[in-house]
Amino acid sequence: MKEKRDRLKRRAATALLAAASISVTQQACAQEDYRFDIGGGFGMTGYLGDANTANLFQNPGWDAELLFRYIVNPRINLKTNFYVGGLRGDSSQMENVFPDNGNFSFSTTFYELGEMFEFHFFNYGMGETYRKLKRWTPYITAGVSVTAWSVDSETGAAFTIPLGIGFKYKPARRWNLGLEFLMKKTFSDKLDGPALSDPLGIRSEFMKNTDWYSTLTLTISYEFSKRCAVCHYKD
Repeated sequence: MKEKRDRLKRRAATALLAAASISVTQQACAQEDYRFDIGGGFGMTGYLGDANTANLFQNPGWDAELLFRYIVNPRINLKTNFYVGGLRGDSSQMENVFPDNGNFSFSTTFYELGEMFEFHFFNYGMGETYRKLKRWTPYITAGVSVTAWSVDSETGAAFTIPLGIGFKYKPARRWNLGLEFLMKKTFSDKLDGPALSDPLGIRSEFMKNTDWYSTLTLTISYEFSKRCAVCHYKD
């Protein structure tokens, strides 16, 4: 009889340990993060170059973006993005005068593929208070990209360096709204077309006399691919 009671006690203890293990596992996995973020957006563009040297948004254009992020942690993201958009400019709106009183205007369609590093000012996310997560954060971003364009039946491509700032807000655990402003230096003086590649007779070089453009984009994205962080902290 005593041996039978001992077996029952051992079985009960085993069952309790198994239940406790399942509970701890469920608690750990309830603290879920996601590894990836995918989305898109739209916005406006600006241009600075030979046909506009002062007012970035004098002739605003448009842009559309597709994005894919790898969420390293609540402070750091790596983003791959693809933009398509339009740029416009008109030298007759400037105070500067070209030789022979020439005036030039252009309309460019561009395509950009880039890789960006994002640094959040706060731990961004929703969930456990001990992680000090916030549903919103400003951030800074920088990266490298390649831009291709078509203007006046001429095509071109160049390396680009984008730099900028942004703001993110999380309306729900897996959804993100964002607003991002980027200035982009192209290592080319032909983004605004062949007629404006050297209007003042100043030879362009890799680091000077090149064109810039900007994007101001509103985005929405969705996180996926759950990442379970093991933690036994009780909030």
